[in-house]
Amino acid sequence: MLTYYKTDDRIIRQIDSCEDGCWIKLTDPTLEECSFISESFDIDIADVRAALDDEESSRISLEDDYTLILVDIPSAEVRNKRRTYTTIPLGILIREGVLITVCSEETAVLRTFIDQRVREFSTKKQMRFTYQILYNTAVMYQSLLRAIDKKRTEIEENIEHLTEDSDLVDLHELESNLVYFATSLRANGVVLDRLTRYGRLKQYEEDQELLEDVIIENRQAIEMTGIYRDIINGTRELLSSVINNRLNNVMKYLAAITIVMSIPTIISGLWGMNVSGKWMPFSDTPYGFGIICVLTLIICIAVMIVLRKRKML
Repeated sequence: MLTYYKTDDRIIRQIDSCEDGCWIKLTDPTLEECSFISESFDIDIADVRAALDDEESSRISLEDDYTLILVDIPSAEVRNKRRTYTTIPLGILIREGVLITVCSEETAVLRTFIDQRVREFSTKKQMRFTYQILYNTAVMYQSLLRAIDKKRTEIEENIEHLTEDSDLVDLHELESNLVYFATSLRANGVVLDRLTRYGRLKQYEEDQELLEDVIIENRQAIEMTGIYRDIINGTRELLSSVINNRLNNVMKYLAAITIVMSIPTIISGLWGMNVSGKWMPFSDTPYGFGIICVLTLIICIAVMIVLRKRKML
């Protein structure tokens, strides 16, 4: 989808065609739309479509008439029937008089500008607009990292209750999310470092301060990712230990029950041997069967008491 936006008096509005100082937003564009942008602004179509390839890494490319900035932004997806997060490329093409963004899907990073939730936003100030996009990206990473940690906390709080295999799978998915985030944030950091030396287009003093804020927020997101990965590793090990401990308790309980139940089996086996009755105790005694049953019960109770004292029952 191809849409045009422009700000006038800090109010953004959608326009019908390209104007000087406008923002061209490409969302999951068709080949025809990419070709149109490529021909209209003399931009290599490979650079226009770069953000549509999920395998593209973050980079900055300086061409003769335009600049391509490619960064990874967070995105939600369903994996293993669970809502998880991954990263997708976002392309920013800066050309004199116009800024073009390309993304394979609608994203909250850009939606905040359309909803006018960004202060001091102007499509005419291209570098500031670019830094604001990068700032929104870093802030969105931090927001999703806190959501991941909240999900981990919920799993940790349920450890004392019934723990299922799905909890281990959930932790694995959370850890996978952090791996994607860590990789993308480090790559974005390289792009930001190059932008500190970028001087092709006009920048205001506030723009440089904004870029420094973006770098700080990106580094903070990287630190948060590392911390949360370590915490999730600890939680996963704790969960595994709890599951193993419960399994050991069950096996111990079953072993104790087996010991107790083997006593009647042994006694009945001895008294059921095919030998002369005169050598069997209580064989000629009235109520001998009942006496043997009572003695068996007493022995079983005594063994259970011993096992309980040793915390096997």
